[in-house]
Amino acid sequence: MAASGSNQSTAPNQLTEAERAAGWRLLFDGETLAGWRGYRREDAPASWTAVEGSLAFSPAEDRGDLITTENFDNFELLLEWKISPGGNSGIMFRVTEEHNWPWESGAEMQVLDNTGHVDGTNPLTSAGANYALHGPASDVTRPAGEWNEVRLIVDRSHVEHWLNGTKVVEYELWSNEWKVLVASSKFNEMPGYGLATKGHVCLQDHGDPVWYRNIKIRPL
Repeated sequence: MAASGSNQSTAPNQLTEAERAAGWRLLFDGETLAGWRGYRREDAPASWTAVEGSLAFSPAEDRGDLITTENFDNFELLLEWKISPGGNSGIMFRVTEEHNWPWESGAEMQVLDNTGHVDGTNPLTSAGANYALHGPASDVTRPAGEWNEVRLIVDRSHVEHWLNGTKVVEYELWSNEWKVLVASSKFNEMPGYGLATKGHVCLQDHGDPVWYRNIKIRPL
């Protein structure tokens, strides 16, 4: 699929007229956590704040993963992330709340400092991966502290991970390949993993400082 959106707009956390006309909308206004809350709670953890135009995580006593208040089924998501040195986070989708943790239901696009974290030595757990199941075709990450551009397509069973303008992962949920990979992974013990057809977008608290901005979604 050719790119139908861009992470670059007139200014951070704003939409161009063309983006609005194409059906895009912001999930982060750049100033507040409106539209977001903690996983399995009504408020947002204190560790997540709006800082200088970024949705930022910094370790605090009140921690937890952050999810959209809305549920989404088929969509295209654009965002930018910046990770701290040695940091780890993730973007999950179609997350449901009947489990203790969001990663028990939602598949994850890995966010990582590949050069500073041990997970970067394994493609399956490196930045851009479909975590633990599909490794990226190449490492196109930018250094820790620099912004990386994500495009995530979730269209029924079809999923594409794009990072910095390059398609790095493509797979079909619920396919025979998917089932085999899940069965041979840690997700085999999670019966609801990756099965939901609708759910929340989730930003992971993995304990390391991380920043997100320009979070935009368009229904498919």
